[in-house]
Amino acid sequence: MALDLKRQFVAQLIETSRLLRNYVEHRARGRGTTRAQWIVLFRLREQEGLSQVDLADVLELQPISLVRLLDRLVDHGLVERRADPHDRRANQLFLTSAGRRLVDDLDSLRDSIATDVLPGVPAAEIRTALGTLTAMKDRLKQVETISANAPPASGRRRRART
Repeated sequence: MALDLKRQFVAQLIETSRLLRNYVEHRARGRGTTRAQWIVLFRLREQEGLSQVDLADVLELQPISLVRLLDRLVDHGLVERRADPHDRRANQLFLTSAGRRLVDDLDSLRDSIATDVLPGVPAAEIRTALGTLTAMKDRLKQVETISANAPPASGRRRRART
C-alpha cells in the first residue's frame, strides 16, 4: 500500500473523528448529557462497582478529569459512590435508577446516530473498517507504551558556532 494512501486514510480518519465527535456531542446534549458523561455511563452499566481509579484506567483518563466528571454525574443523580467494603480509602461506582434509564435512552440515540452516519453501508464494509480501526487502536497503544518508556529528550539545542 502506498504511503500516500495511508496518509490520506489517516487524514480522513482525523477529520471524520472530529465531525463524529461534534455530532455525538450535539445529539447527547439534546438528551441532557455530554459525550464524556455518556461514555462513563455506558462503562458503568457494563462494569458496575468499579473504583474511580479502575474506571479511569479503563477509560484511559487522568483520575482528576474523571473525578470532575463523576461529581457532575453524582450531582445529577445518575451515579452514586459507595464505600468499598474491602478498601475504606476507595469508592465503588454504581448507576442510579435514573442513570440506568438514561443509559437505556442513550442506546436508542446510539442506534439513531449509527443509522444517520452509515446509511447504506454494507455490513461487510463495516466489519472491515472495524478490523482496521481495532488494529490501529492496538498499534497506537503499543506506540504510546514505547513513547512512555523512552528516555526524555534533553530538550537542549546546540548553539551554532559563529
